[in-house]
Amino acid sequence: MKAIVVREFGDPAVMKVEDAPDPKPGAGDVLVRIRAAGVNPVETYIRSGNYARKPELPFTPGGDGAGEVAAVGEGVKRVKPGDRVYLSGGRGTYAELCVAPESSVFPLADQLSFEQGAAVGTPYATAWRAIHIKAQAQPGEWMLVHGATGAVGSAAVQIGKALGARVIGTAGSAEGRRLVEQLGADAVLDHKDEGHLQNVAELTGGRGADVIVELLANVNLGKDLPALAPGGRVVVVGSRGTVEVNPRDLMQKEGRIEAVMLFNATPEETKRTHAGLAAGFANGTLSPVIARRFTLAEAPAAHEAVLEGNHHGKIVLVP
Repeated sequence: MKAIVVREFGDPAVMKVEDAPDPKPGAGDVLVRIRAAGVNPVETYIRSGNYARKPELPFTPGGDGAGEVAAVGEGVKRVKPGDRVYLSGGRGTYAELCVAPESSVFPLADQLSFEQGAAVGTPYATAWRAIHIKAQAQPGEWMLVHGATGAVGSAAVQIGKALGARVIGTAGSAEGRRLVEQLGADAVLDHKDEGHLQNVAELTGGRGADVIVELLANVNLGKDLPALAPGGRVVVVGSRGTVEVNPRDLMQKEGRIEAVMLFNATPEETKRTHAGLAAGFANGTLSPVIARRFTLAEAPAAHEAVLEGNHHGKIVLVP
């Protein structure tokens, strides 16, 4: 099979397409023929070597993907060869074939393409866990989603609306703001406007945001706290550095700051998350947006694109 292989940590150019032996599923494993693989910012940090968990070299990146089951190992009962599935937590999806434990393989809804399936694992699971498990958002609450055009942000808007929350999304371009409107947001703000968070109070009748889904905490967290409603919650999904905050802003609202790192999810949380997502895909309230497609050989360009932050939706590799 063809696969991306990383033999040293470094810039995107360290990712090379190589011929690799076809993987074999062990007991409890599923072998998936990958039709599309999701590209996530975390994979760029791992590839560069700037991540808390470093894989042994050489390795094939990627944990998200979608395709057909090619074979199953002993004891696998939930899927069979030929089934359409998506992966969340696979072992190297930047390849034509990938082995994953059965617990990381989920049925792909008929309504979704393989490319959309590759957009589910990290973005939708992260957004669902942030909103339902960490923030414990409730119908009727006001939810602010920063960076609502990206893979996690667009998922958060859809999940919030499906819950019954009133969603405010932010975007930095006219095209992006149109997308956020199409996703169903009740209001859209330009996050390039320095005073955009001041509009939150006006939009919410002076209350503030009950939930803020924060994708760039190093830029926004200090400004988020004054925009909270009493008892409001900020859920940090992403950050690229440090930030200074005034704890009094949090104290005045008796709010709280939560954080999400998907690999910390318990098996029960993972089960709940993907059951909830399955319901949303089935009834049409959730539908991943694909931004750009790259071939395996273009993986370095895909890593550069995912960090640029000006794409709308999910970036995927198509073997």
